[in-house]
Amino acid sequence: MTSPHDDSQVWDPFGTLGRALWIGGGQWAGKSTVARLLAARYGLTAYHYDYHDIRAHNDRRIARRLALGQSPADPDLEDVWVHTTPAEMAAQTLAGFPVRFEWALDDLRALVSGRPVLAEGWGLRPEFVAPIAGSPRRMVVMVPTEAFRAWQVRSLPRAATFDHEVSDPVRAQRNRLERDRLVADDAVRSARRLGVRVIEVDGSRDADAVADLVADHFRPYLPPLEGLAAERKGRPPA
Repeated sequence: MTSPHDDSQVWDPFGTLGRALWIGGGQWAGKSTVARLLAARYGLTAYHYDYHDIRAHNDRRIARRLALGQSPADPDLEDVWVHTTPAEMAAQTLAGFPVRFEWALDDLRALVSGRPVLAEGWGLRPEFVAPIAGSPRRMVVMVPTEAFRAWQVRSLPRAATFDHEVSDPVRAQRNRLERDRLVADDAVRSARRLGVRVIEVDGSRDADAVADLVADHFRPYLPPLEGLAAERKGRPPA
């Protein structure tokens, strides 16, 4: 999959994209949790790709279907989840990411913050981010190990259940998880090709410890915690 950007000249009216930090990777790796922890710890603005992709971008998704001469209705759930192989599902997901990334960039361009914006989500692909970020150090890719993915599926209600009404929910869930694995594997290959750090989450560290690991990677771009503590006490940092 190629980047939607051919060069680094990306419209960035407020300088938000050039200063952003990025967490990409696979589903069920704890990206959203780590982003929330770091946002609270460092006073960052967190952007959750999945939330916007599912909700705020739906009108744009419908408009794009109409522009392409397609039905504005969502695809049939049986075709999407039951009658399609995981490899086909992964290919369709990857093919849709470039347009969806452009929509995410529109959201991010509208944000102005005195500190970096931290954007996280599986659609924030290394090959898309690299032309914008300027340095691979501004991104990490988080992916779950097979064992940790299985544990997440057993433990998280949103991972363990398939909430669409289809004829074969067991097969649909199996297809979804295998699709997620294939998409995560593709992100890892892209990250390693571009020199972006990959963090495999295996459950041996709790969420705070994983956040520490990501914070250490982003250290050159994060405000010092001592200065933040002084701000919160209402006095200028020393």
